[in-house]
Amino acid sequence: MTRAQLTRTGILRMALGGGAADPLLPAEGGGGQRAPFLLRALRIAVVVCLYWFTSIAMVFLNKYLLDSPSLRLDAPLFVTFFQCALTAALCLGLSLGAACGPPCAGLPALRLDPKVSRSVLPLSAVFIGMVTSNNLCLKHVGVAFYNVGRSLTTVFNVLLSYLLLKQTTSLYALLACGVIIGGFWLGVDQEGAEGTLSWTGIFFGILASLCVSLNAIYTKKVLPVVDGSIWRLTFYNNVNACVLFFPLMMLLGEFRTLYHFDKLGNPSFWGMMTLGGVFGFAIGYVTGLQIKFTSPLTHNVSGTAKACAQTVLAVIYFEETKSFLWWTSNLMVLGGSFAYTWVKGLEMRKMQEDPNVKSSERNETGV
Repeated sequence: MTRAQLTRTGILRMALGGGAADPLLPAEGGGGQRAPFLLRALRIAVVVCLYWFTSIAMVFLNKYLLDSPSLRLDAPLFVTFFQCALTAALCLGLSLGAACGPPCAGLPALRLDPKVSRSVLPLSAVFIGMVTSNNLCLKHVGVAFYNVGRSLTTVFNVLLSYLLLKQTTSLYALLACGVIIGGFWLGVDQEGAEGTLSWTGIFFGILASLCVSLNAIYTKKVLPVVDGSIWRLTFYNNVNACVLFFPLMMLLGEFRTLYHFDKLGNPSFWGMMTLGGVFGFAIGYVTGLQIKFTSPLTHNVSGTAKACAQTVLAVIYFEETKSFLWWTSNLMVLGGSFAYTWVKGLEMRKMQEDPNVKSSERNETGV
């Protein structure tokens, strides 16, 4: 996710301006008394820590599955396919468990309708591009550079908002985008200076940024087809993705790679694969929790801080040495992302408080 790790389910919540309540998340408001301040603060701290842990652990785990010298598995599409299949299975399992009562009682019943599946297919194609390019970027670049490599999502948001939705962006937001672009190119330059630059990784990072923005647009368009249900859309999206991945894996020879893979019967390998899929599914839920207990603005700020912590942890864990300008590029990307989030938050608040702004305009969030 921009300013946070994007995943199979996490982007869906980011794409929605409002939408139906999530049955797995605690209800807001209500007639009861508000919890004491310390209890609310503790709850928020726990949710934010849970989001940070899930997101960072998922990135490191995926890096292991995609590019570990000890694993030596060159099948990134298979790894992505397995995670999509597990996500679809978990959605179906939670739906079947709805009859058991809380916390699954409000989940919609899931069944595969070919007509709905065809309607969701354009989004699924973009979704495949998003998750695949994210994983291919992570395969070819280091975890420390991963955030910078995919940092142009905000820029594509602004560009697509103008080209597709005819929405203009304020000067301050454009300046923040300029800082992000400057940080991106400085980071590319410094990776090249250190001899660790992968143009393949940069290409897939840019493609991932574009697909994330397109995914948000198509999600809004397709959501009415599934009656506004995030869970139904997640289910159909991942089922379609599993079907579409098969010809791609055959075309790229990944079935042959798996046939010769020496750890295919190793339980620890499948345990890591399953854990990666569970984290991929869980990130959407904890993202929703963080937004529910804080706000979309606070979530984006938390995501930016998480990206900073992830970069520092990666440099320490992989025992890397980075130059001052390399760290400057990261700070530019993180600072620009934070500034953009802050500016858009102020603009949204001003719009909400302006009595002359129409209700439809207040609810329009763009990409």
